Amino acid sequence: MAGPVIEKMTAVMSEVFGNASSTHYFGRQARAILDSSRHTIARSINTKKDDEIVFTSGGTESDNTAIIETAFARRNEGRHLITTAIEHEAVLKSMAYLETQGFEVTYLPVDTRGKISLADLRNALRDDTILVSIMAGNNEVGSRMPLREIGQIVADSNAWFHTDAVQAYGLIDIDVQADKIDLLSTSAHKLNGPKFLGFLYRGENVTIPSLIKGGDQELKRRAGTENIPAIAAFAKAVELVDSKEKAKRQKKYAGFKERLVNGLSKNGIDFEINGELSEDNLQHVLNLWFKDCPHDALLTNLDLNGIAVSAGSACTAGSVEPSHVLTAMYGKDSPRIEESLRFSFGSENTAAEMDYVVEVLSKVIKRLKKR
Repeated sequence: MAGPVIEKMTAVMSEVFGNASSTHYFGRQARAILDSSRHTIARSINTKKDDEIVFTSGGTESDNTAIIETAFARRNEGRHLITTAIEHEAVLKSMAYLETQGFEVTYLPVDTRGKISLADLRNALRDDTILVSIMAGNNEVGSRMPLREIGQIVADSNAWFHTDAVQAYGLIDIDVQADKIDLLSTSAHKLNGPKFLGFLYRGENVTIPSLIKGGDQELKRRAGTENIPAIAAFAKAVELVDSKEKAKRQKKYAGFKERLVNGLSKNGIDFEINGELSEDNLQHVLNLWFKDCPHDALLTNLDLNGIAVSAGSACTAGSVEPSHVLTAMYGKDSPRIEESLRFSFGSENTAAEMDYVVEVLSKVIKRLKKR
């Protein structure tokens, strides 16, 4: 976490110990922080009301709640859902579960840029479609989806529009009203906030029960005592990434991409970009195909040199399964699936670190190719 975020969390943890649901002084003290934090976060995505923000344990719970509870709450209106082939596992596994419960799911394909066709979306919508879940930005290749155009298309149907904005929130501006978003999921740690915390935006038209059963916290929308220190820290992290800071970070990360790509090219490394280098993409993610170099060998050698990269999402890095994102983009037989690395950048990374990555990676690849 960033310094000011840690300081905020530590201060609240040290000084505020009341339960925000209690009516005594200490409870009211906690409630004031909860309400203030909710207001800060609500304002960041332009909600109509602060209480449209529901704090959760993170992106996975938010995705699960949005998808599963919407399906069961609206099953009498229809049993058809739409998503994409490159969603996070929190979305895809929720959809897979619903398929076992009698729901039908359409998985929109993507092109080699990692983007859907809006025509495909229009054609997939039916009278019995109750939910469209399309991510704001992809966690493996950085491709962004056109939220505003998608929102308009879905708004003209009977469906609700949910977006997994875990990767995008804190890096791009999102306006739930202008984008006609009904449900939106986030995770605090993606913008240097605490882990195991996020929120689910639920528009005023959305009526779904809580996935977590228990008490009446979060206005009966999510049971469980609120983690006030972490929520206060989340709000502080949000305050630190206003529109100017988002643009600054995107520019910085784009520079990192350029530095890596140019450096590897100058060193004669044979590679290709998975997806595309585009100003429209999320700039903190870069996915590269290193031809004839298995990613497991690359990962091991880079790790031994203190460089942390992955072959896919961190949530599935321990899996031997190939990247479903690259499979959707290039086909299951593409060598890219077993020979690609995902680089991701944070606000504390430096240009010198990018040069170090180029130096080490180039040496490793040249050594592997001599075998």
